[in-house]
Amino acid sequence: MAPMKIADSRIKPTFELEAAELQLGLGPVAGVDEAGRGPWAGPVVAAAVILDPDRIPANIDDSKTLDEEARAYLYNRIIKVADVGVGIADISRIDRDNILNATLWAMGEAVGSLRSQPKLVLIDGNKAPRLAMATRTIVKGDAKCLSIAAASIIAKVTRDRIMVALAKEYPGYGFERHKGYGTPEHQVAMAKLGACALHRRSFKPVQLALGLL
Repeated sequence: MAPMKIADSRIKPTFELEAAELQLGLGPVAGVDEAGRGPWAGPVVAAAVILDPDRIPANIDDSKTLDEEARAYLYNRIIKVADVGVGIADISRIDRDNILNATLWAMGEAVGSLRSQPKLVLIDGNKAPRLAMATRTIVKGDAKCLSIAAASIIAKVTRDRIMVALAKEYPGYGFERHKGYGTPEHQVAMAKLGACALHRRSFKPVQLALGLL
């Protein structure tokens, strides 16, 4: 017998963990994720999402597995039915506090901007910000936990839109395409134009472009 072909055998994120916590009375439960830790330019954006168990949009997934159109569609669906908070750490904070601390700060801001205060916060990764409520870190949480996956979509779409808008203020770098990541196009632009106000001076590639190393 020929082996069965499976189009996508990857395990999809579920609401199982949140549902179990809700049954134990630990709700609301928020999922938190970030976008933009790796780029050479632009802010880091964190999002917090509390999904309504009775109105969860279909096809939520880790934002990295979705194309731009799918992310935009799900962003609109999530915003309509969920409690969503966003935190944005700018370049000055990233350079002053380092990218990890700036990311944790943005996560705290995202949770703080939710309409409801969660009892439990599920955070993608292995580091958690200091919060007034219980936290739990989940490595690769955006691929396992539906609330974190929803937060990954909100954070990614929000940051991408910020970078597209900023590209008009800082033309020539291609921010609308690479969103500040270290692509060959970005490298060439920095070699030609130098660094701009959006570049993270604490990042080695930017320091090299500025002749600081």
